[in-house]
Amino acid sequence: MQSTLGEYQETQSQESFALQNSKLLKVRLEAVTVQAKLGSMVAYQGDVTFEHAGAGGMGRMLKKAVSGEGTSLMKITGTGEVFLADTAQDIHLIKLENDAVTCNGANVLAFDAGIDWDIQKVSGGAAGMMAGGLFNMSLQGSGWVAIISDGPPVLLNTGDAPTFADPQAAITWSSGVSTSIKTDVKLKNLIGRGSGESLQMSFQGAGWVLVQPSEGRPVVPTSGGGGLLGG
Repeated sequence: MQSTLGEYQETQSQESFALQNSKLLKVRLEAVTVQAKLGSMVAYQGDVTFEHAGAGGMGRMLKKAVSGEGTSLMKITGTGEVFLADTAQDIHLIKLENDAVTCNGANVLAFDAGIDWDIQKVSGGAAGMMAGGLFNMSLQGSGWVAIISDGPPVLLNTGDAPTFADPQAAITWSSGVSTSIKTDVKLKNLIGRGSGESLQMSFQGAGWVLVQPSEGRPVVPTSGGGGLLGG
């Protein structure tokens, strides 16, 4: 039998996180625990266990409850390979070395065992309270972070010029960047989805921000029918 399926063979990368392709992440487990978006597993091989991950402490649980930020996570442990994806969105890998990034929680696919997370508040007063980007996930430590984007993103150097983005389009930014929320009634209903005022996230300082060409896909709660197997 002849086939053209050979080009889809599993990647042989020895990294703990590696892109199988632009929409599929391969995670190599060697008796460590990684955390991933609940429902993002599409396949696995080996002796692997999945369990719901709590907030990891009362402080983070309260922040998550108040802010609504932070994706629902699952813990993945064992030995083998796990393949993760989220509605065929593009996947991007960031390797942290005792550093941090801040992310829109909806865009976090998975992170390595050496990465810890918390919920971070963006300043901006009343304008910030109206914006979906008021709270975000801070990821810090050493290891891989996998981020998803709804389409190919653009990487902007925030040190080059004043930089602004829609709060739902800005998906991750580096640790040296400070953020705030501003409003501009002159741009009412002209950009973004138009909520009566134009809300933008401002980025200042040396570093970068990754912006997706979308304001995000509707969040569909993971149902009991899909369980951990929904991708």
